[in-house]
Amino acid sequence: MVAERAFWLAWSQISGIGPVLIKRLQQQFGTLAAAWQAQPSQLGQVDGFGQNIVQKVLQERSRLDPETFLQEHSSKNPNFWTPVDPEYPRLLLETPSPPPVLYYRGVVDPQENLGIRPAVGIVGTREPSDYGKRWTRKISTALAKKGFTVVSGMAQGIDTEAHRACVDAGGRTLAVVGTGVDLIYPPRNRNLYEDIQKQGLVLSEYPAGTQPDRSHFPRRNRIIAGLSRAVLVMEAPTKSGALITANVANDFCRDVYVLPGSLDNPNAIGCLGLLSRGAHVILNEGHLLEMLGDIPQLDTTEQLQLFDPPPSAPIPDLEPELKQVWSAIASEPTAFDVIVQQAGLAAGSVSSALLHLELMGLVSQLPGMRYLRC
Repeated sequence: MVAERAFWLAWSQISGIGPVLIKRLQQQFGTLAAAWQAQPSQLGQVDGFGQNIVQKVLQERSRLDPETFLQEHSSKNPNFWTPVDPEYPRLLLETPSPPPVLYYRGVVDPQENLGIRPAVGIVGTREPSDYGKRWTRKISTALAKKGFTVVSGMAQGIDTEAHRACVDAGGRTLAVVGTGVDLIYPPRNRNLYEDIQKQGLVLSEYPAGTQPDRSHFPRRNRIIAGLSRAVLVMEAPTKSGALITANVANDFCRDVYVLPGSLDNPNAIGCLGLLSRGAHVILNEGHLLEMLGDIPQLDTTEQLQLFDPPPSAPIPDLEPELKQVWSAIASEPTAFDVIVQQAGLAAGSVSSALLHLELMGLVSQLPGMRYLRC
């Protein structure tokens, strides 16, 4: 697990290779450790890896030792998850572009990470009307009192109102920021930042010391949508980061809810556009809670297995290679790279064997490329 974690971190350091390409590497080679050792011709077979990117990979691999870099990086960034860590948020892991490294500060809630405790995103304009502020506070308070986690971006305006109302109601909130988790932006939210860490988490895909950058904020919107079961858009003009979040939420099969506004309010036009394209309308707090109550519950069977693994079963009658892979899986969820090491086989052979075992009903795959005997 530690070894594969180092390679997730190492791949994230290569410019031009983002979350989507890193996920393709994992799918192609089984582990990022195996991808790190791949020949240029093998890398070139991965969709999106042209000659320039392959050359950049070769240069970076020659100067970067993943294990050493993990140790150095952890001294400045003690708290972060990669997709091979069991604590990595399950809902985010299931999106097409999960951050290869997710930094955090605050109080971790395991049920939240597993998706058992539901989270709702609240987004909107940085310059809301009094109407938008009032209803954001009302709805955030109602969600907090009903046990929902409120997710937003800690920007001024709607984000700040949502976080503050949730904190004041004694609820739990997640702030996804476009800087390092050690920086406070905007600076006026210093007190809010401190309060969020006591009752939730500050999250970012950027390491400590990363300064605000215009390009970071639209990209962090996919994390807000990915962490949430539903996204609420309170007020948004036609060109708004909130609409980006809503569109990503649709791509991720999340429900989108919209606070209706006036045609006279430019910050409501984006919301009205979402309604015309099928978003759910928010009529009041009770109506929203009723609709959120209809969201299907996540299957918790596999989550319970994480804490209560089944007793050991006799080794079934299998072909030698399948038996070798099956025996390499411990009585608790086992990471793919650990299975490869224990089985002593090539990653491709292990991946093929695991698929065969899944089809036979002997193994189930859990989030984070971990496997459990059935």
